[in-house]
Amino acid sequence: MHSTTGDISGPLADGPVRLEASLTRGTRALTPGTRALSWLSATCIGSSILIMVFASLVRSDWMYPPVVMPAIGPPWAVSTHMSAGVVVTSLWVATVLGATGVVAGLVAVQRGARFNVRALLITAAVAVAVLTVMLPAGSTDAFDYASYGRLVTLGHSPYVWTPYSLLQTDDAFGVSVPIAWEHWVSVYGPLATVVNFLAAKLGGISVARTVFWLKLWDSIAFGIVAFVMDRLLRRDPARRLRAHLLWTINPLLLWDLVAAGHVEVLAAGLGMLGIVALGEHSAASRPSTLRVVTAGALIGAAAEIKINYALFGLGLTWALRRSPKALAQAAAAALAVLLPGYLWFGPPAVRALTDNRNIASGDNFYRFFVVDPDWRKHLAAIAAVLVVGMAILALRRLPEGARARPAVRPTIALSAAWLFFWPYQLPWYEAMIICLLVLYPASRLDWLVLALVAAGTLASIPGNPHAPSGVVANLHHFFVVTFAPLVLLAAAIGLVALCVTGRWKLSEPGEPPDTAPPETVGLVPTTAS
Repeated sequence: MHSTTGDISGPLADGPVRLEASLTRGTRALTPGTRALSWLSATCIGSSILIMVFASLVRSDWMYPPVVMPAIGPPWAVSTHMSAGVVVTSLWVATVLGATGVVAGLVAVQRGARFNVRALLITAAVAVAVLTVMLPAGSTDAFDYASYGRLVTLGHSPYVWTPYSLLQTDDAFGVSVPIAWEHWVSVYGPLATVVNFLAAKLGGISVARTVFWLKLWDSIAFGIVAFVMDRLLRRDPARRLRAHLLWTINPLLLWDLVAAGHVEVLAAGLGMLGIVALGEHSAASRPSTLRVVTAGALIGAAAEIKINYALFGLGLTWALRRSPKALAQAAAAALAVLLPGYLWFGPPAVRALTDNRNIASGDNFYRFFVVDPDWRKHLAAIAAVLVVGMAILALRRLPEGARARPAVRPTIALSAAWLFFWPYQLPWYEAMIICLLVLYPASRLDWLVLALVAAGTLASIPGNPHAPSGVVANLHHFFVVTFAPLVLLAAAIGLVALCVTGRWKLSEPGEPPDTAPPETVGLVPTTAS
């Protein structure tokens, strides 16, 4: 028989570049097409990760803001005078390779292929560790977080003061304040501000050290999500592999969450843990008080980082709607975590949640319809109607799945409505739905979510670079104003179509738990024993 955690010697020691070399063993029972998909998945994912590591290593050559590096210790970077156009183009290639690799891997697993999970996890852990000890790349958001944390250490509220003030008063931090958001107060919740403050205290006057601590905590959260879903799905090899392809070894998430150091991964981790904390139970039963209170507190913490994670609270409410007592306990726990921070920072922190409601990301599909400036004033209202309508439709039409965890399905439905239809979206926001999709049966919703991440990542690259060449600039403009909006619009229409037609093609790939898989291939395959 075949083991799902067999020999990991050989190509593993050489890193992602040699992953595909192991695909020649243990593949006889698979069709040629499935073997080809397995090779394609390993090659594309490994190549994508290597390109992203390279781009992060030479980040100072192609991205603003400038950063004074510490004399010793992380983060690390090199200066090679690499062309910004070369790096940006390479990252676009890496995005396409990463998306292709994930899709090919998912299809291969559906057809019976089995990757060695132990080797996959070690490879992902190495990639996360390497990306963590480098400066944030692909986005300047981590430097905004650092600026807000620095303001708090100086005794100022980031909901009143803007990073621009550091340009005038703080030579150490001022040089690394990103231009794009220098006049904006924080749009993150109080718990995110606490995280930023702690990083700034540990980093001292060093911006590089501050963003390192921020990235370290994000990477730990990323790893916790991977660990939790691995343990939850360990008895089902196919679902376990699907989960790791969607999250752990997904190059798009490694770039958007780990390399860039986005705080959304902290919120996603807390939100997922909150849903999982309820445990397995039927829709008619009531979880224990401890589970209910823990779930409410964790989801409250997630919403205190990013307020849109209040949608997880609505999903929890749906799951507990038959038990008023449990619902009240969960709400009390969530408010006990959520309210103190907002009370401490006062009304400015509350206003920060609504002041920017009419802004839209550059690649939003509303740009095709809302061209009149007067209409733009009502963009939030228009989008809110569509989000609510989509949420109702998804709640009614999304198939039953993960029956033992009744909060998963409604939370996915609500998150999908917001992610697909709200006009301000960035690819790292998709962490909030992917961390739950791993607990839900495979369906065509997987492909729509991956399309959002891939198109959004293409549009978000290069992320405030040094001025690239004309061709690269023109391609970036095309991705932002044409390609990505068309993909996002098609995905939104696709979600509506799935709800209306019911053609989700819901499936649980693979065999029942505790059954040996038919074949083992992939990222260091297993050996017969």
